[in-house]
Amino acid sequence: MSTQIQNGSSHHGSSSSSAQHPPSNQQPLSRYESQKRRDWNTFGQYLKNQSPPVALSQCNFNHVLDFLRYLDQFGKTKVHLHGCIFFGQPTPPAPCACPLRQAWGSLDALIGRLRAAYEEHGGSPETNPFGGGSIRVYLREVKECQAKARGIPYKKKKKKRNTIIKGTQRAKEIEQQPS
Repeated sequence: MSTQIQNGSSHHGSSSSSAQHPPSNQQPLSRYESQKRRDWNTFGQYLKNQSPPVALSQCNFNHVLDFLRYLDQFGKTKVHLHGCIFFGQPTPPAPCACPLRQAWGSLDALIGRLRAAYEEHGGSPETNPFGGGSIRVYLREVKECQAKARGIPYKKKKKKRNTIIKGTQRAKEIEQQPS
């Protein structure tokens, strides 16, 4: 892993105020860029708080998986356990004691932002701990577990084809058929 990976939250000396607040002549960060910066700083802080602290250059997929599990305690999505009477019901009629977790979509978006931030901070795509197969497997398992618990399967969205193009292609096919 590259030792050039930098934590966006570590600034030195007097440059910290200009690095944290962009000069007035720069465009403000987009919502995505702001969230990506916040996520990167949060992940960096999480690694620093480990015992012993973990340097970003030493981070691997296990640290990422631990971080995702850690975030579950702040989740707002009710995920019914197998023994719950409401397991598999999309809209349960009463409250239950099942845990709140991070929603699959939130975790998926978070990983996408952290994956991009890692490379922007000097990490190599080949060593990106956010892009490994184990992370994809974990996200798939979370997605399937949450879908079963809610009784609502996630379905891949089919790409919409432009009907004008379809009609044009069909017209060409008809023209080319022998009469």
